[in-house]
Amino acid sequence: MLKRLIHSLETCPIVQRGGYNYFIHPITDGVPSLDPAVLREVATAMIKVLDLNGVDRIIAAEAMGIPIGSIISSMTDIPLNIVRKRGYQLPGEIPVHQVTGYSKGQLFLNGVIPGDRVVIVDDVISTGGTIRALLGAIDKVGAEVADICVAIRRGNPDIGRPFKVLVTIEVTDRVQIIDRYF
Repeated sequence: MLKRLIHSLETCPIVQRGGYNYFIHPITDGVPSLDPAVLREVATAMIKVLDLNGVDRIIAAEAMGIPIGSIISSMTDIPLNIVRKRGYQLPGEIPVHQVTGYSKGQLFLNGVIPGDRVVIVDDVISTGGTIRALLGAIDKVGAEVADICVAIRRGNPDIGRPFKVLVTIEVTDRVQIIDRYF
């Protein structure tokens, strides 16, 4: 399992952004095109490793968590809540202040209620800033995070709790697979 994801990572382009080696990959960037077989492989692997027992909602952050969360939702019939980059001013909306290694901004969590049991899925984790912010917002609502899974980990982020990763990478002039779940 994960053969397609690993091959696509090992052959993806690397660009320089301010002295930082940045890998360009369909799962993390949506370009050049998102291969449905790779997306299906990621979603299927996440379903296998996540604790989905009694889960009420899947939480995915805009933007690249959306394709993964959508596939998992359609395969499990668990509703998907997208943490959006703009607010809708709905009752119970929670602002999520996000700081990552290369950006900062605000996201908005809607539709999660006290007592919900949720899982968080995302495309990549490098600093942990997005997931730490999501954990704080979910805690503020009074919901329980049953599990967290990301497709790709770069570095050793600490989010204050365990999480699952499909593939761990190191990026130099190319992507190298350091570890894998399967």
